[in-house]
Amino acid sequence: MGMITEFTKKQIIDIAITALAAMFSVGAMLYGVRHFGIGEAWQELVLNLFYIFCLVMMGLRFFNILGTQRFNYLCSVSLGFTVLLRDILFAPPLSIYPFRLSCLTLSVLLLLMLTFFYARKEWKIYSRRSLWMIFIVDALIAMLYNIDIYLEPSNEYTAYLLIEIWIRPTLTYGLVACFIEE
Repeated sequence: MGMITEFTKKQIIDIAITALAAMFSVGAMLYGVRHFGIGEAWQELVLNLFYIFCLVMMGLRFFNILGTQRFNYLCSVSLGFTVLLRDILFAPPLSIYPFRLSCLTLSVLLLLMLTFFYARKEWKIYSRRSLWMIFIVDALIAMLYNIDIYLEPSNEYTAYLLIEIWIRPTLTYGLVACFIEE
C-alpha cells in the first residue's frame, strides 16, 4: 500500500469536487455557528463531523492508504448516519406535503441501499448502475429540498441551507467515484 504518484484526469476531477465539498461544508458550518449560534446550528455541526470523516476516508482511499473494503464500510456507515439523522429522525419541515413524503421515502430507500452496499461480502460484484443509483437517489432528495426552499420566502437561513443540502450528494458522488475506479 503505497501512495499514488500519478493521478488520472478523472481522479483529479474527483479530488477537486471532494475538496470543494470540504471547503463549502466547513465554511457553512463555521458561518452557521458564528452567525446563528451553537443553539441553532448544533445539528449541522454534528452532520459536518460525519461529512469531514467521509472526506478524510476519501483522501486516504485516493492515496491508497485505506483499503477498499474498509473504506466501503466506514463511508457507508457514516453517510447512513447522516441520512438517518438529517432526513429521517430530524427531518426538516417542508412546506409541500408531497415533497416531504417523497423525501422521507427516498431517504428510507437510500438508507436501505447504503445498508445493502455496506453488508455486501462480495462488494466487487456490486454493479456500477447500483452505485450510481445511490448518488441519484441522494441528489433527488437534495433537489426536492432545494425546490422547497426556493418556494418558501427567503430568510437569513436560505443561503446556509442551500449550501448544506448539496454537501452529502457531493460526498456520495465521491464514494461512487472511488468505487467506479476499482
